[in-house]
Amino acid sequence: MVGKNVLLCTGADTVCPRRTARNWVLMASLVAYDDSDSEAEAEPMGSLPAAGPRKDTSDVVRPCGRDFTSGVLDLSEGGALPAKHSSCKDPADQRLPLVQLWRSDPGSCPSQRLQWPRVKPEVTFPTREPPRPSLWTSHAPPGHVPLAAARWKQVKLSWRTHDTPEPSFCAQTKPRTPGQKGSALQRKRHEDCVVPYVPKRLRQLQALSTETDKSEDVATQGPSAGRAPAPLCVAPHVSEFIQPFLDTQYQETQISRRVLFQLRGHRGPVNSIQWCPVSSKSHMLLSASMDKTFKVWNAVDSGRCLQTYTLHSEAVRAARWSPCGQRLLTGGFDCALHLIDLETGTQLFSGQSNFRVTTLKFHPKDHSVFVCGGFSSEIKAWDTRTSKVVRSYKATVQQTLDILFLREGSEFLSSTDASSRDSADRTIIAWDFRSSAKISNQIFHERYTCPSLALHPREPVFLAQTNGNYLALFSAVWPYRMSRRRRYEGHKVEGYSVGCECSPDGDLLVTGSADGRVLLYCFRTASRARTLSAHAQACIGTTFHPVLPSVLATCSWEGDIKIWH
Repeated sequence: MVGKNVLLCTGADTVCPRRTARNWVLMASLVAYDDSDSEAEAEPMGSLPAAGPRKDTSDVVRPCGRDFTSGVLDLSEGGALPAKHSSCKDPADQRLPLVQLWRSDPGSCPSQRLQWPRVKPEVTFPTREPPRPSLWTSHAPPGHVPLAAARWKQVKLSWRTHDTPEPSFCAQTKPRTPGQKGSALQRKRHEDCVVPYVPKRLRQLQALSTETDKSEDVATQGPSAGRAPAPLCVAPHVSEFIQPFLDTQYQETQISRRVLFQLRGHRGPVNSIQWCPVSSKSHMLLSASMDKTFKVWNAVDSGRCLQTYTLHSEAVRAARWSPCGQRLLTGGFDCALHLIDLETGTQLFSGQSNFRVTTLKFHPKDHSVFVCGGFSSEIKAWDTRTSKVVRSYKATVQQTLDILFLREGSEFLSSTDASSRDSADRTIIAWDFRSSAKISNQIFHERYTCPSLALHPREPVFLAQTNGNYLALFSAVWPYRMSRRRRYEGHKVEGYSVGCECSPDGDLLVTGSADGRVLLYCFRTASRARTLSAHAQACIGTTFHPVLPSVLATCSWEGDIKIWH
């Protein structure tokens, strides 16, 4: 403004040029800042009262899209009038508040009043591309206002109470109401419209993680996803390490001392391992894991994984080679049973049990029949030719831990989890395979469960791994008495399903331990032959090679497999 004290002469016929110029300056300043949110224009100190009533025009609504772009004011010290104005006639109710105030005294206002232009001015915005859709668009927190929106909010503070459309970088989603507070409405607009910027590196990481999650979901779906197992490319020639031992009688078992291979490929604990029973293919090792997979390894020549199978949707608890060495039988916690042909990759049998499977055994004579047990009081015998249950064996137990066939398949033993005071008749049970009748239930009289059973290759005895941290020796013929003189102690079981096995010549026994050790015992004297510090966690499975006299395989709860020689 030119001066502090402005006098408006509204009651006289003559207009003071100096005061009129000052009034124009006051009006221009008010129009430029569009300060119309006050109820009435405040008069400066020393101004005279106006003749006639003043009309409150603060509620006049500006037309949408209009802006004050009338003539250019050229004021000088002499008080010259404006040089140029618009010649359009103003609408009836769209004048500025100060112009309507001057209508009461035509002599105090210029000959041509200030008017809103009819032509809509062009609104310029920063020349940039519209923001791209972001992964975070729908995940912004309720009170989130980006930095750019906060700066834009400060610029619009002067017209926050008007009904005029405000320029924005995105379309408005809700109409503005005059009675709503400006700050709340602006915050709502920023929440709905402003798209936060996501860096390119973060977008790539989010896309990569999404693809990884999808691939993991497809991999864990198993056969429902349509992924048929690929055929296993078995070399037609026999391993050069096994060939010299095929035409000779098995030699005396030698104690393993060094690690030949360390097989790492499972992402969970390895539950069981088994060499191929066919001598010419005995370089292959089968492993089942809690990571829902089972694998076939070349554990003699290269230590390489030959094939990985993902047919189960839960942990694979049991996996067995067929006696012919061409098929694999697996069962898991998803209650599914699968029989796979290695050479063709086809699924020969698929069944669904009504309990979680923990143990599987092929019949030693009829290779198309197998027996399975698990989290149930029932043991079932399946026929892979008809895909049906042919026999059922029921006992008053909750879980079957292991199964062992005797006398070429006419009888078999089952170990259960019963360990109460009156459980002497349920810990180890002998069954007749054909009639499904119990032969004997008074075998083990101590209050320990037996997680695994093993048959001696040359003598009519079998071994039982007990949770009492010792191996017990039993007779394999009725009445299946336990030996009181021979007991193999020194390892720890502690609730793990620790396996045990006899060497092919029957001179050595091997067992794992809960502390990661591998212990070898002399069968005749029950003395400890050697202790191997094998794994960092519990050693679950141990097995001798059927042909090579000095090769031993072990697996652990941490998911690795070691080949010793």
